[in-house]
Amino acid sequence: MNATPASNTRILLASRPTGEPTLDNFQIETVSMPTPGAGEVLLRAIYLSLDPYMRGRMNDAKSYAAPVELGTVMEGGTVAEVVESNDPNLTPGDFVLSHLGWQAYGVQPGKHLRKLDPTQAPISTAVGVLGMPGFTAYAGLLEIGKPKEGETVAVAAATGPVGSAVGQIARIKGARVIGIAGGPEKVDYLNELGFDAALDHRSPTFDEDLKAASPDGIDVYFENVGGAVWDAVRPRLNTYARVPVCGLVSHYNDTGLPEGPDRSAQLMSAILTKSITVRGFIQNEFVSAHYKNFQRDVSGWIRDDNFRYREDIVDGLENAPEAFFGMLKGRNFGKLLIQVGPDPTR
Repeated sequence: MNATPASNTRILLASRPTGEPTLDNFQIETVSMPTPGAGEVLLRAIYLSLDPYMRGRMNDAKSYAAPVELGTVMEGGTVAEVVESNDPNLTPGDFVLSHLGWQAYGVQPGKHLRKLDPTQAPISTAVGVLGMPGFTAYAGLLEIGKPKEGETVAVAAATGPVGSAVGQIARIKGARVIGIAGGPEKVDYLNELGFDAALDHRSPTFDEDLKAASPDGIDVYFENVGGAVWDAVRPRLNTYARVPVCGLVSHYNDTGLPEGPDRSAQLMSAILTKSITVRGFIQNEFVSAHYKNFQRDVSGWIRDDNFRYREDIVDGLENAPEAFFGMLKGRNFGKLLIQVGPDPTR
């Protein structure tokens, strides 16, 4: 293990964005190294997970979780190495799932950490396919979407960590899967994953392509984008369709209502006349009922080569803001991670 530096680098939320976030909304600072107290451990961040929900935490608005306070470290899940420990269950050199946020080092209570076994899976997967994004897909699809064999499941942002997992789980459950992504390279990847149809939402013929790919309609639509993709999918929804809603990334930078006519009455009419279930969710509501099964199933599918995942790793904590901006515009390809420090397991 390398010697611990005397200082810690961290990125703070400096101001709240209006519309798209900019570098001015963040502040990089160097502070003295924190010291762990009783029951606490000093951690060195290895991977920082960047996720769309972070954009909502930058706003001072009521939501399912408190906003990040100005002048504090940006929110974020991390994989870290134990440097110093005052917890008898953790020793220096252990790897843990943690919540340090956007910083190189941090102190957390040992009881809030989950020890990771690098011999079972790459430690980066703890914030990806075997972490919150993978569990979001697993719980949302199976608890709300409830795909039946032979049904058609559609998912947008289908090469992302949530969408790609949704599509693969749906296929394992016997459903026909339509993956929607942005750009030819991502469409090619969906074909590699074995999706039954792979569509480019940027194509001028997207609406027609979706109709052709769903001749019998859509039974489950896993919603994490909104916007034009939702507008195209909604008319294709079948009677008794289920729509798990885990995100609306196309709207996260909105500062007002969209232009054009108010289509809410049309939407409510479709929900009524087709008996459609639209259910928003936050993944942690399903942890007690489904997390053990998720870990067992997905890790088993990966070992059996029935499930693939892709990571998009950006080196350097200082690059987190720019990577975050790109993620909100769909520039990442796979689970977006910032490599904050060396990974001794690779």
